[in-house]
Amino acid sequence: MGITIGSQWAARISAVVATAFTFSFSTQAYADARCPHPGQWWQTGQVVTSQALLAQAAEQQVVLLGEQHDAIDHHRWQLHTLAGLHALRADMVIGLEMLPRGAQPILDQWVAGQLTEQALLTESQWNEAWGFDAQLYLPIFHFARLQQIPLLALNITPELRQRLSREGFASVPAEQRHAIPAPLPASPAYQDRLADVFAQHGMGQENPAMLERFTQAQLTWDIAMAHGLAEASKQGAFVVGLMGLGHVTYGHGVAHQLKGLGVQHVFSLLPWEQTECNLPDPALADALFVLPTPPLDEDPR
Repeated sequence: MGITIGSQWAARISAVVATAFTFSFSTQAYADARCPHPGQWWQTGQVVTSQALLAQAAEQQVVLLGEQHDAIDHHRWQLHTLAGLHALRADMVIGLEMLPRGAQPILDQWVAGQLTEQALLTESQWNEAWGFDAQLYLPIFHFARLQQIPLLALNITPELRQRLSREGFASVPAEQRHAIPAPLPASPAYQDRLADVFAQHGMGQENPAMLERFTQAQLTWDIAMAHGLAEASKQGAFVVGLMGLGHVTYGHGVAHQLKGLGVQHVFSLLPWEQTECNLPDPALADALFVLPTPPLDEDPR
């Protein structure tokens, strides 16, 4: 009997992977006498100016901006980075993990000024598709409409993700999977990381079949977003994708799948919360932005 992953299980995977990757990436650091300061970009173990970093990013085909979905400073950082990049590349398209492909007409109508906030959230079925507080994301939506930047729905429905994970890509007709190709296999390092996440959160304990299904679900998620980004890039756009940290860290997820699709110039950027006088691990991403530690009495959402 096959093992299925429903929408609630898929949502649990997203939350678990995001939490696990956030923990590993905020604690994995290198001690040094120098202390990173909020507002700094770090690249290859040293500070780099915003001007130099954004100019470098603007030369890429695809830029990935990772996030912890419920962290408001992550979304503020994304918005500021988007604004800086748009000043250099007016041909920007913003890709969103948050909504499935079927929501694309709604995003087009939003950017065209044809929908209110409430209509955007209702017609895109935001709460059902994503569930995280829309107030965290609406400033980015308004920025896109103000600047007339196309928004791109990158995700697929939990039902399609479940079907692809269960039946395999070859068994699902191309027109029913948005022509998304089968993913590249996970690298050994990504397999180990996903296995650690799986074990830490007791999802099936030592069940190899469940671990394989969990891994395939994550790869399906990665390739779906990579495919959407790659298609926009092939049309000549400068594409910036917003997605969870677990899809970005160490280049194991979406960046790996993008290169398999022929997109060679990919740049991964992450926010990094400084808690001690440590240097961020330079392998986490192409560059990291140091965030201030939120006050203890501030709601992180």
